[in-house]
Amino acid sequence: MDQLISLCKRRGFIFPGSEIYGGLANAWDFGPLGVALKNNIKRSWWQRFVEERDDMYGLDAALLMNRRVWQASGHESTFSDPLVECKNCHTRIREDQLPEDKKCPSCGKKEFTTPRQFNLMLKTFLGPAEEDANIVYFRPETAQAIFVDFKQIIDTYAPKLPFGIAQIGKAFRNEITPGNFIFRTREFEQMEIEYFIKNTDVWNDSFEMWLKEMNNWMTSIGIDMQKVHNLDVPKEELAHYSKRTVDVEFDFPFGKKELFGIAYRGDFDLQSHQTASGESLEYFDEETKERILPHVIEPSIGVERMLLAILASAYREDPLETTSSEAGEQEKRIWLDLPMRMAPYKAAVFPLLSNKPELISKAQEIRARLQGAWPGFFPIAFDKSGNIGKRYRRQDEIGTPYCFTVDFQTLEDNTVTVRDRNTMQQERISVSEVRKFLEGKMRE
Repeated sequence: MDQLISLCKRRGFIFPGSEIYGGLANAWDFGPLGVALKNNIKRSWWQRFVEERDDMYGLDAALLMNRRVWQASGHESTFSDPLVECKNCHTRIREDQLPEDKKCPSCGKKEFTTPRQFNLMLKTFLGPAEEDANIVYFRPETAQAIFVDFKQIIDTYAPKLPFGIAQIGKAFRNEITPGNFIFRTREFEQMEIEYFIKNTDVWNDSFEMWLKEMNNWMTSIGIDMQKVHNLDVPKEELAHYSKRTVDVEFDFPFGKKELFGIAYRGDFDLQSHQTASGESLEYFDEETKERILPHVIEPSIGVERMLLAILASAYREDPLETTSSEAGEQEKRIWLDLPMRMAPYKAAVFPLLSNKPELISKAQEIRARLQGAWPGFFPIAFDKSGNIGKRYRRQDEIGTPYCFTVDFQTLEDNTVTVRDRNTMQQERISVSEVRKFLEGKMRE
């Protein structure tokens, strides 16, 4: 895990937030490559589950919602964790996160206060006065906006059951014990679907369909499926409205933890908001001519956790003989085995030598031609800093699948050397074939 965190900071994936002011506990900023990887994850999810489906509708709801939303959903009264405090050093920790020996992780003592409930929602105020009437919350999940906007979707689009509403957006939780890098943070992004079905449907069929769909998607974005495990939450631990919940777990470097979840929520949410708002959220079934409250299957994914799982799946170290004068010294080649669709850069173009204007000019020309062919969706790197070996290593560490090198032979016969990230094998191809080569690799 330390090597992965070091790589993320060194190569511009993830930085500590507010670092020049000493940081802020568990706040992380995503640098240029981190933003690119996050966008690739979200773009892949949106394309697969919204754009390529006829039964899905997209949504982008506000972060701040009427306080009554969270009262109706039960978040204001019950969205909490049991908090205990060490009587010796005053460290606060979730009661269920205490070690098996019940010792304080900070000082080793075993004396704690009586557990008390700690609400996880982040509270703020609208307007000039900080009074109870002006309280609002930063949303702790994106799902409730989907249920609140359900009526708008059915009134505007008249969808046929089953159908889903999907959105990607920020959520906030005042976690007691955040940690493990970006695994558990107070500010994060969610990719959530509420898939509505008839209340008479065999819900387990839809549940299994979404479990399979999510597994297929994870495979396509480079998750090591041998590290993925499905945990059916025991009945005694289910939420009162759920008949089934599966926690999809992943073997992170710090242990097996939840990656995302799929839950059958029944009609609890629509029923709660219909009762609290006084607005009918019923769906008119044209087949039976009845008004019903649909039931819902919810696949809910955290973008940051998925990004961390992708990095953990892709991280590789290869021992290589060094060129150092110190006999027998070993160095490691670190590289990310990212699928091409996830890689921040799909390819890089180099001049063999950084002090030869003719090679630099030719490399820039090739890079510009490639970048212009896929504006915004197929980023191509250009690098002339340091020797060619160091440039290869930089691109390996950020997961760039292919590097094209312009040398003096390029000026003679218009061919370049292409190097494969995984195998380090090289071959020469015509400059005119480079675009076709990359397009073919993208389709693999």
